[in-house]
Amino acid sequence: MSRLFRDVEGGPRSPHGSVVCIGAFDGLHLGHQALVRHTLARARAIGVPSIALSFEPLPREFFAPSEPPPRLLLPRGKAEGLFALGVDQVGLLRFDRRFASLSAQEFVERVLVGRLRASEVWVGPEFRFGKARSGDIGVLHALGATHGFVAGEIEPVLLDGERVSATRIREALRAGDFATATRFLGRPYAIGGHVVQGKQLGRTLGFPTANLRFGGRTPALSGIYATWVHGVGDRPRASVSSLGTRPTVDGVEPLLEAHLFDFDGDLYGRRIQVEFVAKLRDELKFSDLPALTAQMHRDAEQARGILSNHATQRQNAFA
Repeated sequence: MSRLFRDVEGGPRSPHGSVVCIGAFDGLHLGHQALVRHTLARARAIGVPSIALSFEPLPREFFAPSEPPPRLLLPRGKAEGLFALGVDQVGLLRFDRRFASLSAQEFVERVLVGRLRASEVWVGPEFRFGKARSGDIGVLHALGATHGFVAGEIEPVLLDGERVSATRIREALRAGDFATATRFLGRPYAIGGHVVQGKQLGRTLGFPTANLRFGGRTPALSGIYATWVHGVGDRPRASVSSLGTRPTVDGVEPLLEAHLFDFDGDLYGRRIQVEFVAKLRDELKFSDLPALTAQMHRDAEQARGILSNHATQRQNAFA
């Protein structure tokens, strides 16, 4: 049986019971991690599998396609992160019109009881579920009593008196405040994916790039950044990255383009992680390609300096 599932329909995923946590899990920040770790502890205590349940697209993406929330983590990265935390099974349920029409009671009966045989269900603060967000922790408690499972809500995670949330992390990233984003995430912010082939304009300008697409989703960042690329060799590679729509060449689709310094190789198909260190500037539309190229050289020089200092700081931190 695959550890990742997408469908509501089908036989029980865990016939003898499970402990389930539910959330958007966008970013897998410290609050999400607390929920997952509590779920793992409860699953071990009663001897059943742990299941993390989420939705793709996120409900806010489905209901507001013209103004979708910026994504901190793409679906594959979410699943990989949940498995890395130790979850036994991950459900990324297809959130479509049919799923959105399920009442709170139908969601509990079809998904939590019928599909997952939940023994316990754990959620984060202010969790809502079911058609028109009609279900809350009180409804979950009541339905749990009827169907034989325990429901609980964990406390919010606070750092310096501030609640850890995906919204707060998005705000920090937009402001170029990577230190705050790192604290709330529990790790540096990075975007992962498989390298795809672009139009190779960067190569013709002397700046070949490893390109990552977002599959129609909206990234949480835009601009030019000093970055580390992981997954190429045994150490992070210094790089300068552009994340945006490339207005100088009339681009439309958001694209992450990472130029690895002092590297010459084929990365197509390779899965990499691009770690963001510092924002250099906003994305701009230049009058012509020579003007763009000149700015790219300035960006690269600035990024090299920032990353040299960053590497020294990392070494000192672990010395």
